[in-house]
Amino acid sequence: MLLPNPATINQIVAELPRAVLAGGIAIAVALAVHFVLFRALARLAGFSSLETDEVVVDRLRGPFRWALVALAIELAGESSALIARVWGAVDRFVIPALLGWIALRLVQSYAVAIDSRERLNEDTLAGRSRRTRIAILSRSLRFVIVFVTVALMLLSIPGVRNIGVTLITSAGLAALAVGAAAQPALKSLIAGIQMALTEPIRIDDHVVVEGESGRVEDIRMTYVVIRTGDERRLIVPTAKFLETTFQNWTRVGGGITGSVLLPVNPATEIAPIRAAYEATLARHPEWDKRSGALQVAASWIDRIELKLVMSAADPAALARLQLAVREEMLEWLRVEMPEAVGPPAPNPAAPPTAQG
Repeated sequence: MLLPNPATINQIVAELPRAVLAGGIAIAVALAVHFVLFRALARLAGFSSLETDEVVVDRLRGPFRWALVALAIELAGESSALIARVWGAVDRFVIPALLGWIALRLVQSYAVAIDSRERLNEDTLAGRSRRTRIAILSRSLRFVIVFVTVALMLLSIPGVRNIGVTLITSAGLAALAVGAAAQPALKSLIAGIQMALTEPIRIDDHVVVEGESGRVEDIRMTYVVIRTGDERRLIVPTAKFLETTFQNWTRVGGGITGSVLLPVNPATEIAPIRAAYEATLARHPEWDKRSGALQVAASWIDRIELKLVMSAADPAALARLQLAVREEMLEWLRVEMPEAVGPPAPNPAAPPTAQG
């Protein structure tokens, strides 16, 4: 192990007090500037009507503190050769890490701000589309930022550069090996970007996948989280939504439509039932007023089938509305038109049944 010669040690000892003083003053000034700057930004965010401004300021506080400290040490190196020598040995790692950290926090802050703003607005298709694009693209950008940051840090190591130069001679085989090993990750990454562009599903869409229905809670680069009505979470690979068939109940509109079937006697008058059904729908807050009609779905000799069509914002609201409407309409028929649900009245023109 090589040790510095005594002259070098004496020079370091002689420069140490000056380096400590210069570095301490530079760091103190950087921290003071950071305190004043973010104190002012926090006050400005407090005057804003959006809570997301405070979130952005808080997320950027940490990386900018260390970035200002690094800048202060760099400037202090102008007046101290010892600081310049020590900083020159680590800046190739610190600067890419700090730049990557700042870029990562900027992307995260922008994604959080957009998502929070869209949540405050009315739940529209355009808003959900923007939230979906921001969620997927921000995760893609974070992956790219981390990858580039690590690559820049590794390239600053001479040994890694030498290994990379050596591997150039076998670049073809290496590319094939890396491509084969990274195929699932690349497939998921491409599928996530394609999901953001084509939007087969969006956040808060109601989908049916392999017989399971639920709301799209989150869209990741490699999987989608679906929350079912009984609060289970289904983890579905992202590529599945691009390769197989599934149902999207809210692809075009923001709500869904369902119906309730009521069998009644064939001689029943339909108009009073239709009026009662419309009045029942109007009393329920789950009804979103997009569709509500009474239709004769089928008829037989002994009965007819009434179809009560209704709409709601989501499957849970529709299920509650269907149960309530079915119960109230059956009760109304029992009280107001008991002949509609009882046995059909005998036909006076029919011949009497032979008694045996």
